Amino acid sequence: MGKKAVLLLNLGSPASTETADVRDYLKEFLLDERVIDSPAPVRNFVVRGLILPRRPAQSAEAYAKVWTPEGSPLIVTSQQLQEGVQAASDIPVLLAMRYGEPSIATAVAEIKQKGIEELFIVPLYPHYAMSSYETVVVKVTDELAQQGVKLRYAMMQPFYRDDDYIEAMVENAQPWLDKPHDHVLFSFHGIPERHLRKSDPSHAHCLSRPDCCDIAHPCQATCYRHQCLETVKAFTAKAGLEEGRYGVSFQSRLGRDPWLKPYTDFVLKELPERGIKRLLVICPAFVSDCLETLEEIAMTGKKDFLEAGGEWFEQIPCMNTHPAWVRVLVSRIQAWQASSKA
Repeated sequence: MGKKAVLLLNLGSPASTETADVRDYLKEFLLDERVIDSPAPVRNFVVRGLILPRRPAQSAEAYAKVWTPEGSPLIVTSQQLQEGVQAASDIPVLLAMRYGEPSIATAVAEIKQKGIEELFIVPLYPHYAMSSYETVVVKVTDELAQQGVKLRYAMMQPFYRDDDYIEAMVENAQPWLDKPHDHVLFSFHGIPERHLRKSDPSHAHCLSRPDCCDIAHPCQATCYRHQCLETVKAFTAKAGLEEGRYGVSFQSRLGRDPWLKPYTDFVLKELPERGIKRLLVICPAFVSDCLETLEEIAMTGKKDFLEAGGEWFEQIPCMNTHPAWVRVLVSRIQAWQASSKA
């Protein structure tokens, strides 16, 4: 059998909290045609002319609030996850980021140098979206081609409602769910509504009616909103959360175009008016805590909720390096190894 390896993939982070490093990161991220999907001239004008002159300094301040002595929380946690998975695996486990370092190009070069013949590619995204799962898959396959690496590879598919993933999420969240609370808010990373329509092969179903995600349709294989709602259904059933004591929202929007609704920042300010004073927020679109969970939710979101009349707020940490999450990944690797021998 050929030499095997695993490649874990996550989003990425600036090299530091210096404005110049944040600018480099944002430039690479926002110029991705699957993130800002406007025609290239428009995308370049928006990113280089409107966003990069101001946004890096603002983002650098936000990153500084969550930065650790070891570096970016996302990078540090991802490296620790890699170590945990490697300790339970008998083949090399590599790590790369879609943007920034460690880069996909560097990982592919290592794969080539090691003479790897079979590769299991593991995007650490539970849900399909063109700006997350799709872009990292395209980047890896492009890089393999550009470096002339010829091998067999398999891709871990979105796992948004897989039993083991849901069980791991509930196990990770249980200590917080056991605390007295009024409500659980599932806050997912937002995407522009047009991304849903672009990912719908029929170009006729997504967002055509309020309950479109409840109607079985082939587009749901690539429908981010449907998959997010399926995660909530599976999680609440497994955790025994009562209907009416949880909700769904979408965070981190950029620009003026309509994004998936309701918006998390709006919801956080509205909940106290409904008598919800003790709030838990969980962010299932992320498997690793990062700027969007640690600063946007646990800091800014908490401030907004408390100022609106809330009394208690906690963000349930992402799965990060929880043993149950490591077991999920190891089991997928083992299943791939077994299937490749067949």
